[in-house]
Amino acid sequence: MIRSNKWVSGSVLGLGYLFLYLPIVLLVVYSFNESKLVTVWSGFSTRWYAALLDDDELMGAAWLSIRIALMTATAAVVIGTVGGFVLARFGRFRLFTVFAAMINAPLVMPEVIIGISMLLLFVQMEQAFGWPQGRGMFTIWIGHVTLCVSYVAIIVQSRVKELDRALEEAAMDLGATPGKIFFVITLPLISQALIAGWLLSFTLSLDDLVLTAFLSGPGSTTLPMVVFSRVRLGLNPEMNALATLFIASVTIGVVGVNQFMRASERKRQREIRLALAEA
Repeated sequence: MIRSNKWVSGSVLGLGYLFLYLPIVLLVVYSFNESKLVTVWSGFSTRWYAALLDDDELMGAAWLSIRIALMTATAAVVIGTVGGFVLARFGRFRLFTVFAAMINAPLVMPEVIIGISMLLLFVQMEQAFGWPQGRGMFTIWIGHVTLCVSYVAIIVQSRVKELDRALEEAAMDLGATPGKIFFVITLPLISQALIAGWLLSFTLSLDDLVLTAFLSGPGSTTLPMVVFSRVRLGLNPEMNALATLFIASVTIGVVGVNQFMRASERKRQREIRLALAEA
């Protein structure tokens, strides 16, 4: 009976992984297809990678999306860390409910609503103050930060609530200032949450289409917008090549970050054991 349950569980798990990753494997395989038809294999070739490098529109859109995603992830981590720390440590202060609702609102509000409201805001600001002049990279960045801050704040809040405050109290008893306690003790302890929030924000920004469509302007077409406009006219093998490059980059990045986090955790545990042994 136990063997039967293990076999069923293994089969279900295998089917789940197959459902998730088989399309990705097929996409990578067909990125090396010589044919212009993305579903017909006619031989191995790297011609579409060379064609991708010569596609100025696609490469320009990809570089713009990466720059916006990098700036969005960094800003979202900074702002979201402050928001999550306030939610976790400051208790139920006055207007706490309003503050928490503002943090959580982008999580449940449709992106269409966020996009329309921010578009109207920028239009009214331009008419009243002359800034920002049109829509472009800056307005897209503001919209993406607004969306991603909520995710970072929730992740940081949950991590801060799990911290052992005895470590911070011990440092305070030894004369450390609140600022030094935060940067030397608290920040390293929540570093994994910050990395997770940064990666999630980067992914959300790089993948966003709906919000970007409302906040973009001439000369600020991101990669999802280019891909969406081209897919409506038919699939192009260059898309497979581009997706393969992104898959490879993300895989390398995730594996590298995971190894770094595991090494940091082992180092921290080793330091704790040495400190306990010396005590």
